[in-house]
Amino acid sequence: MRRWYYTDRIENFVDTPWETVLGHLASALSFSIETSQRDAWIIQIKSLQRVLEPFRHRGKVYLEFAVPRMGKRIDVLAVIEHVVFVLEFKVGASEFTSGAIDQVCDYALDLKNFHKMSRDKPIAPILVATRAARGDKPVQCVQHLDAVLRVIRSTCEGLGGVIRQVLGCCKGEAIDIEMWEAGRYCPTPTTVEAALALYGGHSVEDISRNDASAINLSRTSDAVSEIIRYSRDHSIKSICFVTGVPGAGKTLVGLNIATKHIDQSSDLYSVFLSGNGPLVAVLREALARDKVRREAEKGRQLKLGQARSEVKTFIQNVHHFRDECLIDAERPPIEHVALFDEAQRAWNQEQTAKFMRQKKGWADFAQSEPEFLVSCLDRHRDWAVVVCLVGGGQEINTGEAGIGEWMRVVRESFQDWQIYISSRLHDAEYGAGQVIADIRGASNVTIENDLHLGVSMRSFRAESVSALIKSILDHDAAEAFQLNQSVCDRYPIVITRDLCAAKFWLRQQARGTERVGMVVSSQAQRLKPLAIDVRASVDPVHWFLHNKEDVRSSYYLEDAATEFDIQGLELDWVCVVWDGDFRYAPDGWQHFSFVGARWNRIRRHERQVYQKNAYRVLLTRARQGMVIVVPTGDESDPTRDPSIYDPTFEYLKRIGFRVI
Repeated sequence: MRRWYYTDRIENFVDTPWETVLGHLASALSFSIETSQRDAWIIQIKSLQRVLEPFRHRGKVYLEFAVPRMGKRIDVLAVIEHVVFVLEFKVGASEFTSGAIDQVCDYALDLKNFHKMSRDKPIAPILVATRAARGDKPVQCVQHLDAVLRVIRSTCEGLGGVIRQVLGCCKGEAIDIEMWEAGRYCPTPTTVEAALALYGGHSVEDISRNDASAINLSRTSDAVSEIIRYSRDHSIKSICFVTGVPGAGKTLVGLNIATKHIDQSSDLYSVFLSGNGPLVAVLREALARDKVRREAEKGRQLKLGQARSEVKTFIQNVHHFRDECLIDAERPPIEHVALFDEAQRAWNQEQTAKFMRQKKGWADFAQSEPEFLVSCLDRHRDWAVVVCLVGGGQEINTGEAGIGEWMRVVRESFQDWQIYISSRLHDAEYGAGQVIADIRGASNVTIENDLHLGVSMRSFRAESVSALIKSILDHDAAEAFQLNQSVCDRYPIVITRDLCAAKFWLRQQARGTERVGMVVSSQAQRLKPLAIDVRASVDPVHWFLHNKEDVRSSYYLEDAATEFDIQGLELDWVCVVWDGDFRYAPDGWQHFSFVGARWNRIRRHERQVYQKNAYRVLLTRARQGMVIVVPTGDESDPTRDPSIYDPTFEYLKRIGFRVI
């Protein structure tokens, strides 16, 4: 795939008539060029040809360089001698806005993190405001440890001087341009970024890593697609289970299948379903806003309300899907394919019946959520496919049935369905071992290796993070210590007793629009003295999507999200505040809930599992690093006695996390 609209050696570019370059750019568009875009390109081309003349034999230039993970394009990318220059032109701007500075910084970080041949090269992000009176003088080539320079502000007239100064202050060998150009782009998108890119027409190959250390997401997507095609061609009904460690890309697989079959007139029309309300709300709003933006770029006006209506059919809340199927108990849904995200969180019969009785007035409802949902697809006379996307150790709430219920339902009530099982579904964290043992060897069961995603891609800096968190929660300090030694260089995890110090550290780490946020357990009732009240719920759309200037956003580090708000989503840098509900003890974790004025011990095994999984969710949300805060407590407050918190902090310290 060609990732740019135009490229050439600098000596050729500066000698090419600007009209010819403009023609190349315009021909790359799939829609007619707007006058404002045409005028901006002309100013940009003419300025670049003048600025790059002194460097005519020293590199190559790329115009409109694609960043699929972000759904955007870099105005100009120039490889000159030993430096990669990322240029963002703001034509007609007289000021250097914070948003524009973050934008060009994001582009530079994207190259550093995800373009293989840029990882060890100096990268210089430069913001050019064409009507600014002056830029940065003198230019300070301040590099971070990863060799990405601080954003440099420049005018058109001063751009040539900026390039010379950067070349002079950055060290390194000359870049082999052919090797650089051929370097693989291996992005690791967030769930929101992936949804935007796929909905915008990119393929999973464009936005996923394909290096040897990561599972190829396209392989799993292809395996699911083949099951769907086979079921249609042979008029059979199938259910398949896709498993994966936290952050491995299960949701991405589901979104990829759904976007491939988004046309309602197609017999392969699919729907992406999730019972995770915050995830559905965030994805829908992000897609709707992006759709409005993309239409505006094409010169077309689309109202946000209309965009929201269109997106609703693509991503649906599983409970709303269920309610629609209840309206007409005989008619099959329009979709032949249903993809259930976090299928292990579907409700058991008791929870479903309770909800239907109290909320819907349906007194005699006697099915679990998996049983009813499969029965809805079973109404089709010819074929249907249910795809269950399953996370291990992710059940976090009362009444969540786990994957064993899906297996039981198919085995007992839908025996004519074909069952495709991930080869790892028998692992302990999926809770389906006995059911798997019972059906193994049955004629309608196929075990498929490609249905498992074994490497976390959320933490692109260190794939072993999920294993590290598992060892911490499994009370295995020795294993955790060893894993931390391999993780800490690329994925910093620090611990502290001071919330203010944690927030300061978090803000120091983040650059550009890298998102930071504070998360806590929903049972963390005694963090109120730290101004954290879990009873004050966050609005996930505001928290996840709004910018640094919005006090409701995660950036402000004022409102804390719980495991229910954040499951299935992620941040770049996370502050986890650890309360007394989950306490370390030498003989195992101790579980508490705060009721009235005191902590009560949790005895039921089921609730203990939910609480442990809640911390698993909280500790696996960060893509780049995290700080864990264990409060000091207060000797004068028996509900916050230091003895509640100290053992947990000492345990984490023994694992080797740096104390700040």
